[in-house]
Amino acid sequence: MTSLLANPSNELDIRGLGKRYASTQASGGELQVLEGIDLHIPAGRFVSIVGTSGCGKSTLLRLILGLDAQYEGRILLDGEPISGPGRERGIVFQDHRLFPWLTVEQNIAVGLRNAPFSAKEKRDLVAEHVALVGLEGFEKSWPHQISGGMAQRVAIARGLVNRPRVLLLDEPFGALDALTRSRLQNELQRIWQKERITMLLVTHDVEEAVFLGDRVVVMQPSPGRIRRTVEVDLPHPRNRSDPAFIALRDDVLSDFLDADTDRTPAAAPPPETVGTGLPQRLQLAW
Repeated sequence: MTSLLANPSNELDIRGLGKRYASTQASGGELQVLEGIDLHIPAGRFVSIVGTSGCGKSTLLRLILGLDAQYEGRILLDGEPISGPGRERGIVFQDHRLFPWLTVEQNIAVGLRNAPFSAKEKRDLVAEHVALVGLEGFEKSWPHQISGGMAQRVAIARGLVNRPRVLLLDEPFGALDALTRSRLQNELQRIWQKERITMLLVTHDVEEAVFLGDRVVVMQPSPGRIRRTVEVDLPHPRNRSDPAFIALRDDVLSDFLDADTDRTPAAAPPPETVGTGLPQRLQLAW
């Protein structure tokens, strides 16, 4: 089946985006969650957004997905404003959210519920995406019979099966152990190289952001805004032990260490170490 994913219409453009909520404080007022977000994502590119908790990463994805229409600025796909949820935007969450009463292939097929395909086309698409995520032989398995990593592969297949123009990834590997996480990062990189879909990943993991992204957008909180953008000009597949990769990772990581330094009084004692002997603030950024 011909892929739609390299179509230049998959370009995403965010201009002057802001989002505020009513404050929960007794004094009332509003809480500014996002402010002045300008982000251009060319078709077929993989962009990572990295930031600490509370910087508005997931809120940004909700707005792009169309789950909240109350915001300032514009979100455009192929030059057209986004209005509500749509088939052209898929999403993968941190929690795989599989239906326990459906098999692997049935869970993937959920992504095609409202798609204008024939029954045979839907079967073919499900089979194609089972193979894409390497789950041949597990089509009839129930969610409780497969591992967490395999369940997340099902979620990725479900997000892609509808042939979306943009795939949003909201910390998709955050609940997995380190080894499974690393393997699935490699798998997602392989899938992106094959399909060339426009992908937008939000994560708090700096290494993951650099490993997967063509570009890393660093966000800072209160309110959430873009601190800077880093181009990742490294070939695929990427090597985590490559000195160029390590240098880029440490460059991005320095943004979070600088932010911590800015908030730390001059007379403060050295940060405590946890487990590995690394400074606690360094571990939190990972």
